[in-house]
Amino acid sequence: MLSPLAAVRPTRLGGPAILLVGLLVALSPAPVPAAAAAGTTVSWAWPIDPPHPIARPFVAPPTPYAAGHRGIDIDAGVGASVRAPADGVVYFAGVVVDRPVLSIRHADGLLSSYEPVETSLGEGTEVRRGEVIGTVRPGHCPEGCLHFGVRLNGQYVSPLNYLGGIPRSVLLPTRRGP
Repeated sequence: MLSPLAAVRPTRLGGPAILLVGLLVALSPAPVPAAAAAGTTVSWAWPIDPPHPIARPFVAPPTPYAAGHRGIDIDAGVGASVRAPADGVVYFAGVVVDRPVLSIRHADGLLSSYEPVETSLGEGTEVRRGEVIGTVRPGHCPEGCLHFGVRLNGQYVSPLNYLGGIPRSVLLPTRRGP
């Protein structure tokens, strides 16, 4: 009797399929720990009170210096409170180019960043999950939004990995059984 694998015929990919697979690999976000992908890591809180519609999603750059959107933009009015998604320590609070930015270092190699956010917190200040850390300022989106980015060990990853916004992947069969 043949093993189940012996019955699977190899599939030959043509030019467009190879190009599509290459593009998908290039645009895939940096790998995250399996627990993060499964949604079992630290459960973060949203930095903006509900509702928190996403105005612009995370778009992983194909290379570290290529174009991409290294975070999510969350619709929020100017003056909206910004909250710490998890416990941490303020890593940076200041102006970058022309926007106020706040970054928090969390456990397990995670760093979260927010812009444009006005804050009175200084570097080294401990923050707790849910604590107000600043307010949204104008400058990133026409009607006001919060740009929320996350890095894991220096690599940009989707904040939704930690907010529970990415549904689990489900692999489906590619052909009918015998």
